[in-house]
Amino acid sequence: MSVFTWPVRVYWEDTDAGGIVFYANYLKFFERARTEWLRSLGVEQQRLRDETGGMFVVIGTELRYHRPARLDDVLQVSARITELGRASMTLQQEAWRVGRGVPEDLLCAGTIRIGWVDAAQMRPGRIPASIIHLLQSP
Repeated sequence: MSVFTWPVRVYWEDTDAGGIVFYANYLKFFERARTEWLRSLGVEQQRLRDETGGMFVVIGTELRYHRPARLDDVLQVSARITELGRASMTLQQEAWRVGRGVPEDLLCAGTIRIGWVDAAQMRPGRIPASIIHLLQSP
């Protein structure tokens, strides 16, 4: 499946006392990229919840940190589905530092597992067929 990328700039609020991106903030960067990827497919998460009664939730993460990002760095954050089932999907996500307009340094790589739940009861359910179809498109 295709790779979606989203630009992120590192702000003061993203850094720790050492001036580097606080490790947990990569999860925020990954979340932004996933949200914008869904939006690029025409899936707005609040509307999805309103119309289907369901929503995506993170059910597992595994991250590997390679290099630190620093204040004012421009990052390219990617999302790519590696596994798509009826009730969940697994994505590979990466954050790269961009220099001279191209990704130069891999900063963080992660595997994120996303599940579908009934929003009211927070119980697992099946991803609607219409959403599966969108996710499978190139």
